[in-house]
Amino acid sequence: MNRSLGIKLGAIGLLIILLLIPLFMIDGLISERKATRNGVLTNIAQSSSYRQQITGPILVVPYRQKTREWKVAEKTGVRYQEEHIVTSRLYVLPESFNLNGEINTELRARGIYQARLFKSDNQISGHFEVPANYGITEDLADYQFDEPFLAVGISDIRGISNALKLELNGQKLDFEPGFGDDMLANGVHAPLGKVDSSRTQQLTFAFNLKLQGTSSYSVVPIGRDTQVQLHSDWPHPSFFGQLLPSEREITAQGFNANWQTSFFATNMEQVLRECVNDTGCKRFDARSFGVSFVDPVDQYLKTDRAIKYALLFIGLTFAGFFLMEVLKRLAVHPVQYGLVGLALALFYLLLLSLSEHLEFDLAYGISAGACVALVGFYVCHVLHSWLRGAGFTLGLGGLYGVLYVLLSAEDYALLMGSLLVFGLLACVMLLTRKLDWYGVGKTPAVEPHLTLEPGLLGE
Repeated sequence: MNRSLGIKLGAIGLLIILLLIPLFMIDGLISERKATRNGVLTNIAQSSSYRQQITGPILVVPYRQKTREWKVAEKTGVRYQEEHIVTSRLYVLPESFNLNGEINTELRARGIYQARLFKSDNQISGHFEVPANYGITEDLADYQFDEPFLAVGISDIRGISNALKLELNGQKLDFEPGFGDDMLANGVHAPLGKVDSSRTQQLTFAFNLKLQGTSSYSVVPIGRDTQVQLHSDWPHPSFFGQLLPSEREITAQGFNANWQTSFFATNMEQVLRECVNDTGCKRFDARSFGVSFVDPVDQYLKTDRAIKYALLFIGLTFAGFFLMEVLKRLAVHPVQYGLVGLALALFYLLLLSLSEHLEFDLAYGISAGACVALVGFYVCHVLHSWLRGAGFTLGLGGLYGVLYVLLSAEDYALLMGSLLVFGLLACVMLLTRKLDWYGVGKTPAVEPHLTLEPGLLGE
């Protein structure tokens, strides 16, 4: 390889390294704007309500138990019996639990940022199979049961938007604020009054819960048989939790999802027993499942993904420039390479700023169109040919088209990116298969001309 070609390649490599500086600055700006957006969303949630999780209802039975302990007097050595009153609670999970929820989403704006809220209308029903004396069979005389209550856990009670009424065996009862128990964090409870605990009984319950929240909606499957049906107008659900829907249908108009599970799958009774003495038991909440209302058009996420391809774009553009220079024996100055590289870097800044005010697709089209037009106009003069400039512009526009497809097809981005690089390498190898790289940059040799003296012409 001759010296001039080596210098040119070294200069191009140095320019690519220097262009990483503005790219890193733009990447930092993306993170900063994203953090600002997240702060605004958190602030909106603080003024409204956070994510929502429904746990219950659970039948809670406070009781007092008389316990006896034998002790020995220190002075006399006489054994005596000491009695204590221990207060605790029994927990009964429902035999069946059914939830039918209708969820609608809406946008709340603050400045240029928007947060997605949801409003759910939940019809909750089921029944308890309560054993005689709440399942206590030994030393029953030592137990004194207080009034039981039904407790419903709601992660953010600020989101409750209706007056809660419990229908229990045909009787209507009022819910009261506060979970009424320390095992779970927040919620409401409904005192049941005096209950005849001497016999086995069935308690059938039903109530309507209207709930507002942000980010996600989840349910803890507390029933021996649990069935949850959710219907929403949100077309981009992200299901999460230990159980995915047994049936789901997602369309452009929204989604329908059904969950069905039992104690065999959740082991909730065992988890509940382990949580009785553990205030704020997280294992109980960990059994939840639900849906996140994820916005697929997150302009910061897509812009961040786009800038990860910046180095590849600059490298491919410079490679196209270099091929034009070699194949057409043109002279392109490193400053001209640098100006084109800066135009490519500014595409990401334009995309970031425009996507905060416009739809991402439109912002991408305007940013890419402006960059392609600017570079195309400049290249036509650098290459001294409108035809060559038009070909280069079409190639650059094709690259931006491929980038858009890569951003849209997240699951196949790696495959498509690999095929793109392989195809471009194949094109370069095909175009340069007959190129004499040792002769690139050399001045063509001038053939010598013979000169004859005038007197010799006549001989």
